Amino acid sequence: MLYSKIEGSGRPFLILHGFLGMSDNWKTLGTKWAEAGYEVHLLDLRNHGRSLHSDDFNYTVMAQDIFDYCKAKNLDSIYIMGHSMGGKVAMLFATTFPEMVEKLIVADIGPKEYRPHHDQILEGLSAVNFEEKPDRGEVDEIVSKYIGDFGTRQFLLKSLYWKTTGQLAYRFNLPVFIDNKDSIGEALSESATYDGPTLFLRGANSNYILDEDFSEIRNHFTKAEIVTIANAGHWLHAENPDDVYASVIDFLKKQF
Repeated sequence: MLYSKIEGSGRPFLILHGFLGMSDNWKTLGTKWAEAGYEVHLLDLRNHGRSLHSDDFNYTVMAQDIFDYCKAKNLDSIYIMGHSMGGKVAMLFATTFPEMVEKLIVADIGPKEYRPHHDQILEGLSAVNFEEKPDRGEVDEIVSKYIGDFGTRQFLLKSLYWKTTGQLAYRFNLPVFIDNKDSIGEALSESATYDGPTLFLRGANSNYILDEDFSEIRNHFTKAEIVTIANAGHWLHAENPDDVYASVIDFLKKQF
């Protein structure tokens, strides 16, 4: 079963992180939503964080993971939110098991296909030879030759941990990501639809959801609302957490 951190009580609210992320990415906002009256489940998706490592890595198996998690936790009716890759998982889960989803929230990703664009990041992460037992600073120095943005590196290197004394490693399954990198951008099936309340959030400075994508989104999600988060790019939850929090709370409390 997937690893999770559960906080609060009330309606179950599952939150799925993006590619190369982990549940901790949403800890601050998750705590605030728990305080607002929800049972927040911060999940590590397969091959990420503390969840299972497997050679199988695609949206079908990840959506099934969410189903299995819900059954194990006796969750029959949930709110679910996913960011980026996690948003793709949440979309597929909602369209596959609509009877289990009361409300769906998708953060800065659409149902369309996205061309592979993580090659530089994967190359930088692969450049680290952990057999040489580098420390965190040395890992950052190596990765910085491929990934110049400090914030992006900090996000990625949150997945570093001490596997044994003096031996760092990544919590994510990098070899499997490299083997399956093309699957991350796969489109939702044209026939996949969900008719329940749905909120799409997009960063004002992000190009993941464009105005011309709105019609396709509503073809799949007939009740979709689309909200733009000001002063934020793709990592909207880190760049403008206040507006993300407020938009999600308004949606969760709204009667449909």
